[in-house]
Amino acid sequence: MATNSDQPTYPSLARFDFPTALVVADASHVLSVDGDVEGVYPWKSVTKPLAALATLVAIEQGHVRLDEPAGPEGATVRHLLAHASGLPFEAGAPAQAPGRRRVYSNLGFEALAEHVAARVGMDFPTWVHVAVLEPLELDSVEFTGSAAHAASGNVLDVLGLGIELLTPTLISAELGAQARTVQFPGLDGVLPGFGRQSPNDWGLGYEIRAAKSPHWTAPGADPATFGHFGQSGSFLWVDPNAGLVAAFLGELSFRESVHGAIWPDLNAEILEAHRPGAGSGHHWALSPGAPVPGR
Repeated sequence: MATNSDQPTYPSLARFDFPTALVVADASHVLSVDGDVEGVYPWKSVTKPLAALATLVAIEQGHVRLDEPAGPEGATVRHLLAHASGLPFEAGAPAQAPGRRRVYSNLGFEALAEHVAARVGMDFPTWVHVAVLEPLELDSVEFTGSAAHAASGNVLDVLGLGIELLTPTLISAELGAQARTVQFPGLDGVLPGFGRQSPNDWGLGYEIRAAKSPHWTAPGADPATFGHFGQSGSFLWVDPNAGLVAAFLGELSFRESVHGAIWPDLNAEILEAHRPGAGSGHHWALSPGAPVPGR
């Protein structure tokens, strides 16, 4: 598998003192490759965009409706996807009534998976494989447990997921656009690792950058940027206006003093290099003639 030279594409990558893998692409070309892009790492909460996409495929195919009841009393599929159901992070009774606050919830995604599984007639990991992993040929991904954090795979397949979020093929463009639109606007909440955000905007399973500060994306990121990061030290972001996707995995779990400090600078360097008008004309080929992953 081809990568760049020993010199990292972006200076901030040299600040990590452990192995990392980063791939950046637009809708049709891989723009940069750093590290062991075939190494398999846990995704942790980057699993959530995968689970969200599988849910959206179930909606697209008519198995599930966004506004049907699901989870705690008064909540819907939309609430669960948008972390607005009121369910707590991992255990216990609802902390809030639905739609009152953005309570980031692994429990909510597990409730969502149970609901979707009942509607599609198979367990949720099987549905994820049938609905997303197989058609996108994300062959490195293993997913057998929690819809909130159980996936693992290589960074190319994180990128492949991101390319699908940028230019949907499994769902309609309209549903894809709705998924990256703020759901239940104005809800405050805590963004794990980055503190209280007011508002803490979220789409249908995807975190939306908006005006959050501090944040793991670039300080100058487009407010429409969406994606997710994981406690394994993983991230996926999509800038729909610039047409860019970036995927990152690494050997060490998220630390505020490391990832929280380096990621914003790294992501700023990515944008500086590849935003439209930046003048970067170099395209990496992962192997001769290889398409962008996920296509």
